[in-house]
Amino acid sequence: MKFNTVKSKAKKIKNHAGGVAYTISPELELYTAVVTASLDNNTYENAEAKMQRIYELLWEVTPEFIAQLAIYTREQMHLRSIPIVLVVELAKLASGSNLVSRTVNRVVKRADEITELLAYYQWSNLRKGNKKLKKLSKQIQKGLAMAFNHFDEYQFAKYNRAGEVQLRDALFLVHPKAKDEAQQAIFDKIAKETLTTPYTWEVALSQVGQQTFANAQQKEKAIRAQWEELIDSGKLGYMALLRNLRNILGAHVSHAHAQKVADTLADPEKVRRSKQFPFRFLAAYREIAKLKLSRIGLILTALEKAVQASIHNVKGFGLETRVLIASDVSGSMCMNVSQKSAIQYYDIGLVLSMLMNYRCKNVITGIFGDRWKQVSLPQGNVLENVQKLRKMNGKVGYSTNGHLVITDLIRSKTVVDKVMFFTDVQMWNSGIDEKAFQTEWLTYKREVAPEAKLYLFDLAGYGQVPIQLLKNEVHLIAGWSDKIFDVLAAVEEGEDALATIHTVEL
Repeated sequence: MKFNTVKSKAKKIKNHAGGVAYTISPELELYTAVVTASLDNNTYENAEAKMQRIYELLWEVTPEFIAQLAIYTREQMHLRSIPIVLVVELAKLASGSNLVSRTVNRVVKRADEITELLAYYQWSNLRKGNKKLKKLSKQIQKGLAMAFNHFDEYQFAKYNRAGEVQLRDALFLVHPKAKDEAQQAIFDKIAKETLTTPYTWEVALSQVGQQTFANAQQKEKAIRAQWEELIDSGKLGYMALLRNLRNILGAHVSHAHAQKVADTLADPEKVRRSKQFPFRFLAAYREIAKLKLSRIGLILTALEKAVQASIHNVKGFGLETRVLIASDVSGSMCMNVSQKSAIQYYDIGLVLSMLMNYRCKNVITGIFGDRWKQVSLPQGNVLENVQKLRKMNGKVGYSTNGHLVITDLIRSKTVVDKVMFFTDVQMWNSGIDEKAFQTEWLTYKREVAPEAKLYLFDLAGYGQVPIQLLKNEVHLIAGWSDKIFDVLAAVEEGEDALATIHTVEL
């Protein structure tokens, strides 16, 4: 979610289906809300409707919990946008308290988050009819002033990007105090807009492109040498590596360098630190798979290992846990998650389902549309399986008859512990397949598997709240993120999920 681009009392939300909802505490609901908020591909304005419940919940918890949650989601879950929202809203609830400045100082981990925070603060003011950046909170100002002391010239220059709020604007607004003469010199450069352009892979390749060569072969050789130098230097970040696989392979780097790229991609620790959505691995996999170049297999294998490493710690799915995973492949699922992304809801459902297929040891997988089709796939691959399922588009029709999945379980008397649907509709309470779905689930619980739990992932996030817990072990989850399975663990573990957050020192 990008902010830096060109409260009333909480209402009781009534279940649309009229079912009895189990009450979860405002703290737990707020936690699940910030985790399931799928906002990374949207501007704040477009995400406002999904944020409304978060605004309401903030009034039902203590300022201290908001601060702990902001710090926890930034430092432990590595989220960026939501902690900014939380700390700005905290300033309204705890005006004048140094709790705000201390939380700001903990939440801002990158230089560009200074301007992101101010951009959201500005948007929040405009939302209430005030002028841009009017009456900046003193505590936010103090927190950002402290944050300015965390970064060196390279970090400021790297993230000194175009936006409605510039780094220079932030400097003049916040008035940070330099800790020494060297830092004051950096602040002076920010003010004069004379920061040294950092050496990055973009700059390095641009310099090669600006040179004059005798022929195309010499230029290709220079570009290959530059990519190999970047790979050896270790200055090519994980995301940059992922986004440039086509260019690296197209430059025909040596096998040794291609192996270094593959080793970096597959390294579990580097995958963990990169904090990439699993869907980025799918996008890279598809891009590489269609190339007619050498060493494609090496990189595809590395991407498989990378996506598998991204889900190494899923809780709540032991060796004996019986799971059914049903992916919606109806026509509406073929919609891009954003204008800039080639990834569709179809892909999200398939990736999430195949990640679960990889982690679970006792699993049934399949797709549904007009019909339900069980599809058995090897558990060793994730991205390859997604591609296989993607090619089955249209094999089961284009409707959303999810109840047929449950009907099949009843007919075969198959007992499972967890039934997981990945779709783009609410299904349980949308009117689409609603009556049949509810009837079949109750029948299944009564006649076949009394202990079974149902999880309905509404990937498009149309639900009023991120999570609703209904009677008969029904869980409605609106939205998606790479932390979606952590949310399930948090719900199943109940208040235990909040214990860690409450231990965050303020």
